[in-house]
Amino acid sequence: MGLNVLVLAGSRPGRIDPMAQAAGISHKALLPVCGIPMIQRVIRALQSVEAIDRISICIEQPEVLAGIVPDTVTFIPPAPGPSASVMKALDLLGTPLLVTTADHALLKPEWIRSFIQAAQDSDCDVAAGIAMEDAIQRDVPGTKRTMIRLADGAFSGCNMFLFRTPAAYGVIRLWQKLEAERKHPLRMARILGPGILLRFVLRRLTRAAVCRRIGQLSHARVAMIPLPDGRAAVDVDKPADLDLVVRLLSAAPAH
Repeated sequence: MGLNVLVLAGSRPGRIDPMAQAAGISHKALLPVCGIPMIQRVIRALQSVEAIDRISICIEQPEVLAGIVPDTVTFIPPAPGPSASVMKALDLLGTPLLVTTADHALLKPEWIRSFIQAAQDSDCDVAAGIAMEDAIQRDVPGTKRTMIRLADGAFSGCNMFLFRTPAAYGVIRLWQKLEAERKHPLRMARILGPGILLRFVLRRLTRAAVCRRIGQLSHARVAMIPLPDGRAAVDVDKPADLDLVVRLLSAAPAH
């Protein structure tokens, strides 16, 4: 059975993305990168992966993508917040479900294949793609990414998640609790437990410990999958990101 994919492309309710507003478009997903809308680049990369079957896009106005994405793509209306949207997609599409975002303009088929294979090899229920700091510095020197600093190295997220089994529902329910408290760090820390917070402050927290704790709370096996290419951590959240992506796409391949 093929792998289903969800591409998150919607806007937060009541909030216009500043980059979309500056460009005079309705959604950031439509932002042209070297003449091609970002979401079109993402869809092309996904279509090049043999294991992928159905591609669905989560967006509140599917008509804005007319003529930009293939007719084979299906649409899912967004729920209030990313975690609820993924939960809805899981209900409709089942597992395994690969989730990525429309602003992942550099997405490459080989990153997707590597991520899927590593997740399968780990035998996890849920996998999250990450890029380690040394890989980012090697492949995108000078870029400023949001880093999570743990005892066994700093990393940035890559907007790639694989929900492999039905046990993934537990992780999404935990995600929903944390998302509801995203403006209250202490409440989020209370959900995860004081031990996690203390080890983080003391720089003694490891990726394995984070995965174990999430697993305990969600009753699922969780894995963080380091991707080999640091460029996988680059998405388009601000004008500097767009300039960086254009430079990278215009230059010769780094390796």
